[in-house]
Amino acid sequence: MIRVVIIGGGWAGCGAALAAKKAGADVLIIEKTDLLLGCGLFGGIMRNNGRYTAAEEAIEMGGGELFEIIDRTAKHVNVNFPGHNHATLYDITKIEPIVRRFLREIGVEIKFMKRAVEVEMKKNIIKGIILDDGEKISGDVFIETTGSSGPMGNCLKYGNGCVMCAQKCPAFGPRVSISQKAGVNDLIGKRSADLFGAMSGSCDINKDSLSSELQKMLDEEGVAVIKLPESLINKEKLKMKVCQQYAINEYAENIILLDTGHIKLMSPFFNLEDLRKIEGFENVMYEGPFAASKGNSIRYMSMAPRDDFMKVMGMDNLFCAGEKAGPFVGHTEAIVTGLLAGLNAVRKATKKDLIKLPETTAIGDIISYVNEEIKKPDGLYQRFTFAGSTYFERMKQIGLYSTNKKQISERVNKEGLTGIFDKRIL
Repeated sequence: MIRVVIIGGGWAGCGAALAAKKAGADVLIIEKTDLLLGCGLFGGIMRNNGRYTAAEEAIEMGGGELFEIIDRTAKHVNVNFPGHNHATLYDITKIEPIVRRFLREIGVEIKFMKRAVEVEMKKNIIKGIILDDGEKISGDVFIETTGSSGPMGNCLKYGNGCVMCAQKCPAFGPRVSISQKAGVNDLIGKRSADLFGAMSGSCDINKDSLSSELQKMLDEEGVAVIKLPESLINKEKLKMKVCQQYAINEYAENIILLDTGHIKLMSPFFNLEDLRKIEGFENVMYEGPFAASKGNSIRYMSMAPRDDFMKVMGMDNLFCAGEKAGPFVGHTEAIVTGLLAGLNAVRKATKKDLIKLPETTAIGDIISYVNEEIKKPDGLYQRFTFAGSTYFERMKQIGLYSTNKKQISERVNKEGLTGIFDKRIL
């Protein structure tokens, strides 16, 4: 049996595990914390703008189980908010145990609170990874989905300090770049000539601490947009955000709230004293663990150079997905790159030709487009998502954006990709 070892249990790792397991491999996820989904525990925005297209493509390709779980746990559907249409907001308080049970039911092994700290190499082949307790984990092929933030020093040096975010570095230990340990020079995102990374783009608010009027609006519509007084508008914060699809003036001129179980405040931080000056927010409280008066984690600090098969350049048996695979933003982007990495990891281990998704699909196009864009002089200043900014504009320009399921299905079928993630290799 081929063994696929996935380091990191966020959405990308879950997508990779799903594809590798369906291809017939023995699959192990190693997660340093006690929870799956990583940033997905604090996000929850799906199917907005071009993410709808990408989700439907993945479903047609046979990798739809995670999207189906997300749809089942939606608190709100067809939500419109500034710059975004037809979003689904999943319930971040309910989804993790459902995904955990699903992966275990299909036979994926998961080791929690195990942190990969070293690799054992033979030339450019990883033979095993070493955990922080000294245990060696052997495998035939490895997939790194560790994200791109941490350790705490990055947030202290390039951000506003460690805020004990979703990465939970102080409790569970800092994230380690497996690709860098294997001798690959990782890429670092920038936001200015001398500043690296980008700040996570939202905070979580306790819903019960909002006024009853705002709670009612969020219950009924899933979204609330509140105009800010001129004195509290700070457009400089838009430059710091990971999520360029939300770095538009409406997000500086308004408070935008989304109901995902917690209430997402779509700003990287907001001083609590100032926030309580606004009607409806007089008693507002942030949810832990965010120190949201000051900021959130710094990301895009270590991305692996990779090809369009999701294989790390210079390595024979290391693949990557999600933020580790480039400046991708979002859960959809993590899942779909994870699916391809999982499938190609098994194909590599079984000496079959790797699959490159064609640029006639949104998933295939963003994977190859990002790879080309980051080679340009300003490439590492950019972030890419189906949901907005430059890549969504590209989707519209070249005709990839669609919310027509039949049209998406026909596009996938025309390329011979229908059900590719459903086919067992072993």
